[in-house]
Amino acid sequence: MNLEESLNKLFSLHQFGIKLGLEKPKHLFNYLGNPQSKLKCFHIAGSNAKGSVASFISSVLIEDGFKVGLYTSPHFVKFNERIRINGKMIDDNYVMKFMNDVNKYIDEYEPTFFELTTAMAFKYFKENNVDYAVIETGLGGRLDATNVINPVASVITTISLEHTNILGNSIEEIAYEKGEIIKSHSKTFIGILPAQAKEVLQNKTVSVNAEFYNLEDNLRIENDHVILYNGESNYHLYETPLFGKYQLKNAALAILSILNSMKLKNTQSIFNGIKNVVKNSGIQGRYEVFNETPRVILDSSHNEEGITNFLNEFKEEKNKYKSREVIFGVMKDKNIKEMLKQFDNNFDKIFVTSFNYERAASVDQIKNIADELNVNIEVISSPAEYIQEFMLNKSEECLVVLGSIYLLGEIKAKLMEKKLDIY
Repeated sequence: MNLEESLNKLFSLHQFGIKLGLEKPKHLFNYLGNPQSKLKCFHIAGSNAKGSVASFISSVLIEDGFKVGLYTSPHFVKFNERIRINGKMIDDNYVMKFMNDVNKYIDEYEPTFFELTTAMAFKYFKENNVDYAVIETGLGGRLDATNVINPVASVITTISLEHTNILGNSIEEIAYEKGEIIKSHSKTFIGILPAQAKEVLQNKTVSVNAEFYNLEDNLRIENDHVILYNGESNYHLYETPLFGKYQLKNAALAILSILNSMKLKNTQSIFNGIKNVVKNSGIQGRYEVFNETPRVILDSSHNEEGITNFLNEFKEEKNKYKSREVIFGVMKDKNIKEMLKQFDNNFDKIFVTSFNYERAASVDQIKNIADELNVNIEVISSPAEYIQEFMLNKSEECLVVLGSIYLLGEIKAKLMEKKLDIY
């Protein structure tokens, strides 16, 4: 298979959907020689901020001189974005060779897309002798294909009601699912969580003799910065390249996890890592200013908590503009009603759309919910064309694209085809 055929075969595995469980991935990893057993990993789970915290951890380690693998999902435009070493995406030739090597296995055992991609990442990191691998879970934790590693640190960023059809209908149930990445006699770090979630995770660490670190116990939030307390050292964080005050908390969680899991060669690496996180990780779509004038913002807030965080930041600038518009598309298993409720007082026009993914909510599904809430929306079938038009003809307005990373990636890919300067 050439590269195009390899990627087509890989993406065709989406037909097998999400199959949570560890039996099949363990069989696949064993077939490949269990490359994950040779890796020193930071394992990241959570409802929001997984990608941001993983990127901060990776960036700090890179700045400290380590060779670092970073595995995140999904990608925006190119599959290779999911698997990086020191910021550099996995090589096309490696993807092609891997797919040819496992071609017969795929035909016989039918792994899912995520299982095979995870296996590729583990093998690539092992063969390239990374010092550390930073691994983001796909969905949940307990039955996620990544949950075969024995990490140096388990990090749980946030807990909110999401994927309730799969993970459970309560904060406690979802916390349990994500908390199953916590391993015996390991170190566990949690972000600022609801009390119910914190209790579940703390009980889990006690049951497996894991050390427990709570960001809330080590953080002070000031008006314009946060202070992380770690032993006798204090770290004052004022800004990150990822816009939003909540990103300071994400950076603090990353730092807390690193400092209590390993020894850095130079503490200046912390500040360099925060400053260079975009360059070192390639992270996109976190309050990303896509265009300055008119203002176009891309944000991958994909659940109620994420939308709330985004709008708390957006209120600082929304009154600068003559009008504010939003394009919204999301997965069908999200709490769309609670997300839409937040839009009415923040945007003058609300557009809804869908995208090419089997779990995407249809425009009819979103429209029915909007009608039920008496929220006025317009359906838009070609959001990339609308954005192009907006950028050419507006000047004092603001357009926000909110929702699934798959939506943002699809739009970016189409804009790149039009050879727009999107960066």
